[in-house]
Amino acid sequence: MLTAGCGGANTGANLAKPQLDQAALQRQAQAAKAAKAANAAKVRANELGQIPVIMFHRVIEKPATHDDRTPQQFRADLERLAKDGYVPITAAELVTGRIDIPAGRHPVVLTFDDSSPSQLAMDELGQVKPDTAVAILQDVARNNPGFRPVATFFVTRDMFGKTTPEEKSQMLLWLKQNGFDIGNHTRDHLNLLGKSQKQVMGEIAAGQRLVTDLEGAAPITLALPYGNQPRKKEWAATGKSGPTSYKHAGVFLAGYTPAAAPFNKNFDPLGIPRIRAMDKKGDCSQFCSTAWLDWLKSNPDQRYTSDGDPQTVAFPKFKAPFLRKAFAQRALPY
Repeated sequence: MLTAGCGGANTGANLAKPQLDQAALQRQAQAAKAAKAANAAKVRANELGQIPVIMFHRVIEKPATHDDRTPQQFRADLERLAKDGYVPITAAELVTGRIDIPAGRHPVVLTFDDSSPSQLAMDELGQVKPDTAVAILQDVARNNPGFRPVATFFVTRDMFGKTTPEEKSQMLLWLKQNGFDIGNHTRDHLNLLGKSQKQVMGEIAAGQRLVTDLEGAAPITLALPYGNQPRKKEWAATGKSGPTSYKHAGVFLAGYTPAAAPFNKNFDPLGIPRIRAMDKKGDCSQFCSTAWLDWLKSNPDQRYTSDGDPQTVAFPKFKAPFLRKAFAQRALPY
């Protein structure tokens, strides 16, 4: 009888111990979350804020259109971003919510359309040529620790001036190996406005094949030529032409305003706005990159500011109504 009684007492103690451990773990988790919230508040994190997605084209000494930048202008654009606390991320990182930057810093997406040789050119030894966009970006990053030398290239068949599949593949492989992102810009830069569903899907699928045949991985982002959406914007996101199917997690427009954070209810993956890289003058006195960066600097509560933890979505409590339900488990209001 005594032995049975002792056994019963031990069993009760053993049952109680896991309950105590679970309660302790819960308290530890709550304390850790409170500490994270305090850190988020300290840097005034707002991961529901706006993110500038800047659209570049050619980087040349003698600009021929308002979309061109000189090497000097492009360098100044990047140095201004670094000075203002921005950290480049890719378009793929934006649309998937994989934003991993230090606390107190702000994400920016650098995008390049049309795969111009002025964006990337290399010598016979595989060295990037000076004054190309990539060379300037890498140089600015070296001089500004923490400023990631990454960007997204929305490519077409005129790929960096190369003509053979081997040369084109070489360029895409170099970009991927060096942390850059490749996006679809259609094969022929066809204006999709007013085109039939067959035409739209055929051109986008051809753009995907262009990348997958050369690089192996299907792009998950698309930049619409001229920023024009097809009659049904869903056609740009998913579709099929012949044996080729495509599915884009984000579709980018030509330019206008900063983009909503991917955690914000206002984020529209089928129509992500971009900002033209231009100085504040003439027609671009309000909607160019310089003007918008000035506005975000003057309105820091509207700008995306990181808490430094990619596993959480931190924001002031009163912004909770703007959180997308899909990210409720990662929410860190303070």
